[in-house]
Amino acid sequence: MSSPSKNTPAGSPSPDQPVIHLSGLVKQFDGRVVLDGINLTVRRGETLVIMGASGCGKSTLLRCLIGANRPDEGTVKLFGKDIWALAPKELDSVRRRLGILFQSGALFSSMTVGENVALPLREHTDLSPEMIDLMVKVKLELVGLREAENQYPAQISGGMAKRAGLARAIALDPELLFYDEPTSGLDPIMTGIIDGLIMDLSRTMNVTSIVVTHDLKSAFRVADRMVVLNQGKIVTEGKPHEIRACTDPFVKRFIQGPVEAKTAVFPKSAMEKPEREETTLSTLREAIVKAEEDGRAAEVQRLKKELNKLESVASGEG
Repeated sequence: MSSPSKNTPAGSPSPDQPVIHLSGLVKQFDGRVVLDGINLTVRRGETLVIMGASGCGKSTLLRCLIGANRPDEGTVKLFGKDIWALAPKELDSVRRRLGILFQSGALFSSMTVGENVALPLREHTDLSPEMIDLMVKVKLELVGLREAENQYPAQISGGMAKRAGLARAIALDPELLFYDEPTSGLDPIMTGIIDGLIMDLSRTMNVTSIVVTHDLKSAFRVADRMVVLNQGKIVTEGKPHEIRACTDPFVKRFIQGPVEAKTAVFPKSAMEKPEREETTLSTLREAIVKAEEDGRAAEVQRLKKELNKLESVASGEG
């Protein structure tokens, strides 16, 4: 196994120590268990893909890993440190060793592509403007976007925005990269390009990668190891060929089955309420919880309005 990169801070784990270690992770929202006793270890240089049906807890797990959501139970260790036991300055130091590619790219619309990539360098380093400019060009070159440095996000395609977001995510040469649905909304050609970048960065930067995705073709292309979630639990984990050969009924439906098999599996009791209004209300409440977990504030407000309307109608009829 190759040695740690030169930019690894003092006190980093040895190459044999896990970069991520989760133990007994539990997270609830309004009494609903979203993550239910997750145990997971990720080694240095590994590309781990997290898959599962909509509502299975993938996004919540990602937010727990990056320190955005505090778990209700269990521990989250990054680089050997329990991140929720750290002082704020220590936690910031750990977070500077992470890079995150958000689903939309999350570029600042008022900044050029180059300025977006330069932002973490300006905020977290003492590099001169000339060196920052050089580093920006290097990162954009890595993702094939040198020609877009002076363009604004509105002037580039969705695939280019994803690549620009990736250039910003690697600006500080992170040891650990998180990808949130990196190929969502992309055509097959651009999906292949993004997958290629994920694999190339893993090799050239010795970076550990966590990829959250529902894109099965992409998942099997980039993964060293895979985890399948359902109802907040890890159903199975293993190398791609082991996942394909898995005999668990849910995994078989998810990997091989029709589209309807790729939706979250809820208990039968939640799906068999005789009253039409109560079933609709329950579905709306579940959708609100999922939207809140995903941080979709506008959708939360819209769904709550619909819920209020239906509750008013049901109350009036009662």
